Amino acid sequence: MKAMVLKKITQVENKPLELEDLPIPEPGYNEILIKVSACGVCHTELDEIEGRKKPKLPVILGHEVVGYIDKLGSKTKRFKVGTRVGVAWFYSSCGICKFCTSGRENLCYNFKATGCDANGGYAEYMVVPEESAYLIPDIFSDFEAAPLMCAGAIGYRALKLADMKNGENIGLYGFGASAHIVIQLVKYLYPNSKVFVFTRRKDDEPSKLAKKKEADWVGVTGDTPPEKIDKAIDTTPVGIPVKEALRNLEKGGRLVINAIRKETKIPELDYAVNLWNEKEIKSVANITRNDVREFLSLAAEISIKPEVKLFKLEEANDALNALKHGEYKGAGVLKL
Repeated sequence: MKAMVLKKITQVENKPLELEDLPIPEPGYNEILIKVSACGVCHTELDEIEGRKKPKLPVILGHEVVGYIDKLGSKTKRFKVGTRVGVAWFYSSCGICKFCTSGRENLCYNFKATGCDANGGYAEYMVVPEESAYLIPDIFSDFEAAPLMCAGAIGYRALKLADMKNGENIGLYGFGASAHIVIQLVKYLYPNSKVFVFTRRKDDEPSKLAKKKEADWVGVTGDTPPEKIDKAIDTTPVGIPVKEALRNLEKGGRLVINAIRKETKIPELDYAVNLWNEKEIKSVANITRNDVREFLSLAAEISIKPEVKLFKLEEANDALNALKHGEYKGAGVLKL
């Protein structure tokens, strides 16, 4: 099979992924073999390549996977050969610790991530535990479904952690693959709420997409929105939006940071300006299997439509570089 393999930590601009011809993996007793048809390109892969999130090396990246089951392990029970499934960031956990037994397997000390601790979907085939594969609603094409597996599902988790109420204002810092799905969730679940979007540059592609998705106001990080925001979600790779979001929060507001690693540090906070009045900061750590199931059902109900830009498998380096520099709107997807 063809696969794009990461062998060393370096800058994305160095085009580090190498196209190789590898043996098709065999599924273990509780695993399924998937013939990959699409794999989303996620910002977390930039963190893995550049060392902010340490992957096993060598590794095949990719955790927004859609494909068709090609072979079943000897003890699998849930699926049949030919079934279309998706794979997300959650690969496996211990299953017995206090986190796993309370529905918080995302916090398990033995948590393993797809495309980081185990090979992922930048390849023609991959294996995954059957419990970590999900049926894809028929309403979505393979390419539309790919970004739902992480950008959408992790955005859904962030929105849940924000504990938003209908009528509250929400600020979205960054408007890439995840936020352009979150705004569709907000418009459906909280129809009386206003959405204020903060992007990197005025009139860039994310700004144009935010306007297309009917944001109530679009500015850049550093701007002051027309009203205070009750909740905020930060999906950016840098630190300054954290300080800015806190500045713009209403009293008692909550900021959810939806980013595994930051490329730059969060600036020093002024307690009176950024934290006083019972403002809260909450992080998103990984994702649970139930998050994915809930989100896929809701996404089908809403008929969420991700904006996607397609790349060939061998163009993965170009796709990652374009993602880093904000050169396209929506989500990048590798077409296999």
